[in-house]
Amino acid sequence: MIMWRSVESWCALWMHRHRSTINFAFLVVAYIFYLLVGAGIFSAVELPYEKELRDELKAIRRDFLSNHTCVSDAHLDNLLARALEASNYGVSVLGNNNTSHNWDFVSSLFFASTVLTTTGYGHTVPLSDEGKGFCIFFSLLGIPVTLFFLSTCVERLVNLLSRRPVSYFHRRWAMSKSRLALIHATVLAIIIAVLFIFIPSWIFVNLEKKWNFLDSLYFCFISLTTIGLGDYVPGETHSKGASPHPHLYRLAITVYLLLGLVCVLVVMETCCELPQMRRFRQRFYQENVRDLDSETTNIIDRDHMSEQLAETADHISPPDPQMVITSVSEQAETLRHNGTSIPYIPPSGSAVN
Repeated sequence: MIMWRSVESWCALWMHRHRSTINFAFLVVAYIFYLLVGAGIFSAVELPYEKELRDELKAIRRDFLSNHTCVSDAHLDNLLARALEASNYGVSVLGNNNTSHNWDFVSSLFFASTVLTTTGYGHTVPLSDEGKGFCIFFSLLGIPVTLFFLSTCVERLVNLLSRRPVSYFHRRWAMSKSRLALIHATVLAIIIAVLFIFIPSWIFVNLEKKWNFLDSLYFCFISLTTIGLGDYVPGETHSKGASPHPHLYRLAITVYLLLGLVCVLVVMETCCELPQMRRFRQRFYQENVRDLDSETTNIIDRDHMSEQLAETADHISPPDPQMVITSVSEQAETLRHNGTSIPYIPPSGSAVN
């Protein structure tokens, strides 16, 4: 019995000392499980569509060869392989009689913005060796500069749109700062989603005739989160007809993507600065990192304690000044009646205030 208690106490002590490591291990397992579940769902949903499309393409190819006996199987394979290779480089064999190009200045500006923001749709890629080499050099220097530029913009906007409003309403309304920050982050996320996801999705539905609202919403979300799959690109993929002002359209999309990315980063930074999120992250830090970050931890604890004291003070009624005056009058009357001196007990600082 004594041995069992000692083992139990040792296990409890070990778990307490390595609590952050255990939490991190659970986090890794949960993340891997999330990946596996996502892969299983994607496979179950998309695999039947892939098989159906393969069967459809085989049937079309077989019908084409049977109806055009002058075309051999090898020649058709060579043509399709070359067409698919050109399509991977952003050149399509469909509608090649138009005058639009993938590498005019505005299109190149759109490509450069997708490279530096790591969106990378992949619908347009460098064709020459010189272009591939310059893309490496351009990205090697431009991506860190872009990250620095975005972090600077986000820091200024977070201070303007998040920290100042939360501090102002905290002083004005005397509300718990953590609760107020959570409400503010929720409202800010809703506003950014409406302005940069839902409204642009409705605009793309009207501009891209073959896109439905889900396609437009999918493009906006994939782009602003820098996933950039490239299966939907305005004016390029799944589009019907040419835009009357293609250069202006492409330039507007470039500006939209940059502004939208900055606003999404502002929302993410605002959520990361929430006191609840900070306390949650502390559970996964190593002990030495937690010691190095002790100043931040103390600030969080002081904020949390001050908020609890403020909430408690709201439920306590202030002392009546008349009671304080009566207490002093009673002490003076006692002195005159007894003719003795008793120590004067001053009222508390809260009562004087």
